Amino acid sequence: MADAAKLKRKTNLGAPPPVNEASRNLHEPELILPPSSYLRTVDGRSRRRTNRTLQLNLRVTPQCDALIREIADQESLLLAEVLERALTMYKNKLSVS
Repeated sequence: MADAAKLKRKTNLGAPPPVNEASRNLHEPELILPPSSYLRTVDGRSRRRTNRTLQLNLRVTPQCDALIREIADQESLLLAEVLERALTMYKNKLSVS
């Protein structure tokens, strides 16, 4: 049978700090942030799988992110599909002009 005494760690952490030196963060009120319209509410993994294999990373403003996601939610599209349709419409507009 194994000797449990060997498994105990010897800790020499010393005495805890005095109460007046401890952090007061547990006694302060919790901050509740207002909801923002551009926070992600739908996890991208919950969307359907596509055959898209190339990743495109962009940095956009929070307003642009919110607009793209709003359009995607309204039309039940993926973010990539919103971008693809917007680019197609933009290209068509340029060729007409």
